[in-house]
Amino acid sequence: MNQQYRITSALFTDFYELTMAQGYWKQNMNHKVVFDMFFRRNPFNGGFSIFAGIETLLDVITEFRFSDEDIDYLRSQKIFEEGFLDYLRDFKFSGDLWSFEEGSVIFPQEPLVRIHANLIEAQILEGLVLNHINFQSLIATKTARVWLASKKGSIMEFGLRRAQGPDGAMSATRAAYIGGAAGTSNTLAGKIYGIPVMGTMAHSWIMSFPSELEAFEAYAKIYPEKTVFLIDTYDTLKSGIKNAIKAGAKLVEQGYNFGVRLDSGDISYLTQQVRKELDKAGFPQAFISVSNELTEEIIETLVQQNAPIASWGVGTHMVTGGNEASFTGVYKLAARHDAVKNEMVPAMKFSDNPAKTTNPGIKNVWRLYDENSMARADILGLENETIEPEKEYRFYHTMIDYRQFTFKAASVKPMLSLRLKDGQRTKERLDDSVQLKKSREVMMKEIETLDPSYKRILNPHIYKVSITEKLKDLKLEFIKANIR
Repeated sequence: MNQQYRITSALFTDFYELTMAQGYWKQNMNHKVVFDMFFRRNPFNGGFSIFAGIETLLDVITEFRFSDEDIDYLRSQKIFEEGFLDYLRDFKFSGDLWSFEEGSVIFPQEPLVRIHANLIEAQILEGLVLNHINFQSLIATKTARVWLASKKGSIMEFGLRRAQGPDGAMSATRAAYIGGAAGTSNTLAGKIYGIPVMGTMAHSWIMSFPSELEAFEAYAKIYPEKTVFLIDTYDTLKSGIKNAIKAGAKLVEQGYNFGVRLDSGDISYLTQQVRKELDKAGFPQAFISVSNELTEEIIETLVQQNAPIASWGVGTHMVTGGNEASFTGVYKLAARHDAVKNEMVPAMKFSDNPAKTTNPGIKNVWRLYDENSMARADILGLENETIEPEKEYRFYHTMIDYRQFTFKAASVKPMLSLRLKDGQRTKERLDDSVQLKKSREVMMKEIETLDPSYKRILNPHIYKVSITEKLKDLKLEFIKANIR
């Protein structure tokens, strides 16, 4: 990714991370730690989520630094000692990072990113990790829901003008492509990420001409191979479709095809009527595209009503998250080095809200598949554990120990892999467009391993995320030791 489109200043962190970091430095507390990044619930009341943002995070994390200007700014706050500022001057991430593969289907409670580093480094990275993963995972998940609602149709991402600022637009376009969008209106994202760019005309084009027909004919003459007439500027059925048929007839005579787009009105009724007009005129090959505040619920309803729609332009609700403002990703300490024992020991956060109590220790995640290669459960266990195929195990609910099940997997897939070692990538970095296509392919492959009940837009089945007996026992030990 070009340097122009990413933030590598280590000031991109919450201020309290720096005040804590100085506190650790003054207390000589810079021991080894392990942090987990995970999320607490699927957004949109859905049954799954899509992991996105890790590749942009890896780009930034390897270049995260405090410049001389950054140090001067911190000095101006009159809270940091010169010795600590000297420490920050040489700051860089030197630890290890494990993560899921970008595009993976993910579920609550499982560590998506696991960071092994010294305490100060790991603490300063918190905001960076959450910022990259939370937003892109939210948008990738939203887009996957839209894509599934359309029966895996052609989704055009049209959200640039409604996104939360320039970076929001760029990140949203990237994440939407991972989630299943076929293309974007965002030309810069098309250049950087190799995403197909799409778009034809706006209402202003039509209104700039003396008549609707002249506007259509002019556009068709300039772009005969990519003409989609926007037919709702004045009156969709009385003028728009009639003029589109007149202009489109000339294109067909020249050996081209054409389409029409609706951006307002009763989409179900209008597309049915427009389809009739196109067929009656002898243009069954002409296609219909729609836009206008579309959501997965609206799209699913239109599909169920057999609305004759070939492609969908989705903007606002896809790139902003719609009715879900944010992804519930958090970053919590899972283990720390004990100087007395000279070993890593588990750490656990307690809460009056059981859902906010964390799973202690350095953990791995395995996905279990049945004989039909369908995902049946994700299992969290300690790093020294293994789960083997064709062997029966008992697993436990992450919060309710009496909820349990036994399962013998036909195959087992470890979900975490080492991405950074001593601060450096373990594999050669791929070109942005190559990586993005790979992440999109991962999503499309993994979504096929989910039973349809988990992919329902409304009231999806809850996928099992469980823990091993060893992790369950460790968690109970912590709970008993802290009961007062």
